[in-house]
Amino acid sequence: MTAVAAPVIHDPTAGRSLFASRVTVLLAIALSAFTMRSAVTSMAPLLARVADTMGFGGTVIGVFGMLPTAMFALAGFAAPLSRRFGPERLALLSVLATAAGTAGRSMASDTSELMAFTTLALVGMGIANIVVPPLVKKYFNDRVALMSAIYLACLQLGTIMPAVAAVPLAESYGWRASLAIWALIPAVAVLPWILVLVRRRTNGTDHAARTGKKIGPIWRSPISWGLTFMFSMTSLITYAMFAWLPVIVTSAGGSEALGGAMVATFSGVGFLATLVTPRLCARVANPFPIVAASALCFLVGFAGLLWAPLTAPIVWAIFLGLGPSTFPAAITLINLRSRSESGSAALSGFTQGMGYLLASPGPLIFGILYNATGRWELSFGFLLVPLIALLAGGYHACKPRYLEDTLTPSRKSGSDAVEDVVEGERLQECSTSCA
Repeated sequence: MTAVAAPVIHDPTAGRSLFASRVTVLLAIALSAFTMRSAVTSMAPLLARVADTMGFGGTVIGVFGMLPTAMFALAGFAAPLSRRFGPERLALLSVLATAAGTAGRSMASDTSELMAFTTLALVGMGIANIVVPPLVKKYFNDRVALMSAIYLACLQLGTIMPAVAAVPLAESYGWRASLAIWALIPAVAVLPWILVLVRRRTNGTDHAARTGKKIGPIWRSPISWGLTFMFSMTSLITYAMFAWLPVIVTSAGGSEALGGAMVATFSGVGFLATLVTPRLCARVANPFPIVAASALCFLVGFAGLLWAPLTAPIVWAIFLGLGPSTFPAAITLINLRSRSESGSAALSGFTQGMGYLLASPGPLIFGILYNATGRWELSFGFLLVPLIALLAGGYHACKPRYLEDTLTPSRKSGSDAVEDVVEGERLQECSTSCA
């Protein structure tokens, strides 16, 4: 059979050399990705220290653990705004908000100010969550897997470095300075996004992203819900671990530094996974085995933390770090399971907006169960529910098909079954070429 080429999207940099036309966008995406988790992991190892200064307890710690997913869900509004104003403008807005919120919270005088500025930073990060994946497809449609790996690697670096540096910086300069320093990266990211917008205006391409066929009601697609559950349950578990992993360690008799090291290990292993997972997803028609293996790693990590937290803490952190491999898989599938930029934007907005909404209560519930019992059994038992939902969502998200096709009404004849097989084989060939 003859393979059909992957859908072609208008190249906003057509007619120019690869380096000259894309390097600014690449730098802007990389810097934005670096800022998309720093406000979370820079604070997690310091929450106990900040709580002592501000005078709040375990419930407020749980609220701070819930804030990232709640604000990322709220940022789902960025998807329709992206069509109106263009994703580049929203990307610029995102780094401005992240820089302002990160700097502001380091100067907070009470808990309400700390929470308000943290919320601002998280909304900025949430907007970036929504608009960056479609920008990858828009500017690098011929290198989706490679650019997804670069984007996710930068995101993971921005997750690891604050976690590693948080406690040493706080011990040397205080927790306020430890939080403030991470405002520098989003501030630097403002410049390349301004250059991208200026270049688009100069080229006469500065308009909202209205190109492409209008996408139907996205909630009708099994791909949308599959990716949503795959993404949301990964986020629920991941942010529960970010918020409570240091507490689990210290409650078992470990040090604050060990808690920070475990968060860093958890994040670091995730970084390694981002280098591999996007290409694996692009090279196979159905990457569900990646989802199953990730769920198993989560399960091993849970068991270790519950029954022998200090026996091999770094080993448990390594297994936990392999679990969120479903995150880069889901982000990559947003582009691989859509034919167009508009499809990618719609799928990104629905998956991440709805996904973070479903995930947001997770860290709080995890903490409430611990505070109610003084033990971790119920908390980890609760995490088995999202683990099962993750597997179910991954099963539907990984099937080889396109979003736009699942939203198109069809009457299947006897020959359509053969066409479905051909489409699956074509998708595998196209995905391999994107890698």
